[in-house]
Amino acid sequence: MLHPKLKELTDKIRDKNLREKVIELMENPTFEVDGKRYSGLPLDVSPAGLSHHHCYPGGYIEHVVSTVNLASAMCNSVEKVYHGKVNRDLVIAGVLLHDIFKPATYAVNENGSYSSTGLADYLDHLSIVISELVRRGFPVELVHVVSAHHGSYGPIRPHTIEALICHLADLMDSRLNGEVLSAAAYLTRKAVGEELPGLTSKEAFEIVHSKVAEGWEGVAKIVEKIKRKRKTHKT
Repeated sequence: MLHPKLKELTDKIRDKNLREKVIELMENPTFEVDGKRYSGLPLDVSPAGLSHHHCYPGGYIEHVVSTVNLASAMCNSVEKVYHGKVNRDLVIAGVLLHDIFKPATYAVNENGSYSSTGLADYLDHLSIVISELVRRGFPVELVHVVSAHHGSYGPIRPHTIEALICHLADLMDSRLNGEVLSAAAYLTRKAVGEELPGLTSKEAFEIVHSKVAEGWEGVAKIVEKIKRKRKTHKT
């Protein structure tokens, strides 16, 4: 069963056939090669990155939800401000599937940190998803949206409005999350002389806001609050 937040997003895809194909892949994001099947971490607990952004449990869901939100806002601008046309089904489906095989390349270490699997030594998540979308008979327009989501750093640059929106939304959310995590880590080191490992987005945004609201004393207070909460959660 899909995570409720992902199910809510798939329901926004109006084309029934496309919606069903997206749901089928998201409910069973497996990849088979040389007779071996790879599945990886469950989507609801997987991070969306190993170090730069959304690198904590549940980060994958947050990234997808936030990226759809940003992409939808850009669709509104295209239609309402620029009076252009955009296929929202392709945008939503593209965002939902653009990182679908990242969890297949991630593993959890004994200390709770993340690392790459052996599969990642040979294939990256983008190569896997392109091959799977083609194998599963997705429309070429959607394959392009997904294959172009890395922009000039991917195998092909965006050639459609839908692909461009997906790329920009993905980039914006990754940068937003990554910059806030980095800022929170810096503020924590400066305020208390040590880092908080495994910062989540909620913790990071709270730390950054505390500096604006109460200065360095505020940062120290929030860090101690987070430490107490983590300790209580463990016990």
